[in-house]
Amino acid sequence: MLLNIPNMLSLFRIISAPFLLLTGWFGMENLFFILFGLMLLSDVLDGIIARMLDQTSELGARLDSYGDILTYLTTPLAAWWLWPDVVKEEIYYIIAAIIIYILPAIFAFIKFGKLASYHTWMTKVSAVLMSAGVVMLLGFENNLLFHIAIYFLVIEMVENIVITTMLPKQKSNIYSVWHAWKERG
Repeated sequence: MLLNIPNMLSLFRIISAPFLLLTGWFGMENLFFILFGLMLLSDVLDGIIARMLDQTSELGARLDSYGDILTYLTTPLAAWWLWPDVVKEEIYYIIAAIIIYILPAIFAFIKFGKLASYHTWMTKVSAVLMSAGVVMLLGFENNLLFHIAIYFLVIEMVENIVITTMLPKQKSNIYSVWHAWKERG
């Protein structure tokens, strides 16, 4: 079923991404944090609700991944417009985060011809850390958690590339390398 609650939550993130950019373009800091917070909340809730209502699907996993990609790619640009000095100070970490996030996607696209939607446990941990790190960085100009989150992204990147290497065909919702190893057989 296309229009279930989890898919609508993921679609909310997809639709919200351009509006997140607009909050940056028009200098609306408070609205940025509200929309960013709602996007993060929808990311947390879509998976929980999908499992509770037994509405998990390949489509849902893909929509969730597209919502994640759009959130992660629009946030730095909106932040650049809102907090240019903070972004300039953190530009190397921000560029590293974008590259680290994109590399596994490119690797999966080359191997499978489509993006992976593994939703590993490490992905969930790094998403929570990165989200909190971005809020701490932009809201309180404290970069420690943001920097820590980047190192977790490196672990996530390696895990996702290893999973892509191990799997003979693309499959969603692989929670760890160990789960990918079991899928091989």
